[in-house]
Amino acid sequence: MSERLQKVMAHAGVASRRKAEKLISEGHVKVNGHVITELGTKVTDNDEVKVDEVPISREVPVYYLLYKPRGVITAVTDNKNRQTVVDLLSDVTERIYPVGRLDYDTSGLLLLTNDGELDNHLTHPKYEVDKTYVAKVKGIVTNDDMKQLRTGVRIDGRKTAGAKASVIRTNQNSSIVSLTIHEGRNHQVKKMFLALGHPVEKLSRQSYGFLNLKGLQPGEYRKLKPHEVEELKKLSQTK
Repeated sequence: MSERLQKVMAHAGVASRRKAEKLISEGHVKVNGHVITELGTKVTDNDEVKVDEVPISREVPVYYLLYKPRGVITAVTDNKNRQTVVDLLSDVTERIYPVGRLDYDTSGLLLLTNDGELDNHLTHPKYEVDKTYVAKVKGIVTNDDMKQLRTGVRIDGRKTAGAKASVIRTNQNSSIVSLTIHEGRNHQVKKMFLALGHPVEKLSRQSYGFLNLKGLQPGEYRKLKPHEVEELKKLSQTK
């Protein structure tokens, strides 16, 4: 049975399918000793695939849920030698990588896996996975602000989808707001609040779909249970 090269690479835990496609097009991949740059190339189990001269092997897929602390990079490596989310899972032997990203100064729920197919689906714009954040923002959030969050806020030249929003509490000069979105635009939550005149002071992702941080402290992680993996696959329509 033959499969597309980028899919094989994703299943082997090399990278997500989109990142695998970039590696192929940039000439990092060889099949049976020949550099391949054609994305439609198909390979079988009998073909030898190397990425930067390192042979790939199909790994058993693994899935982890991490409570990412603030001050950690959502990446596999960092050229500034800062701590990455993968560093926090130092006893995991498989080559895992984060699903999507959280900013350096943002904490909360982050998935890591070597299942490139699932990663590709969960991060694709057409799959609407709810993500709930709790934000501490400057100023008092008004009813008009809440209405805008619920109907959509214009950022980067286009309007966001409507969000679920509620004020948890207000202090003298700040507000704590829960916001649920299903889009994955860059720095979206921060930009939405900034557009309303409420810069984010602190941000944490509390849930991803049906998953939450229950039982975990910042820096701790756990393996997903089999039924959670199946539910994620249903959520991303990959099953």
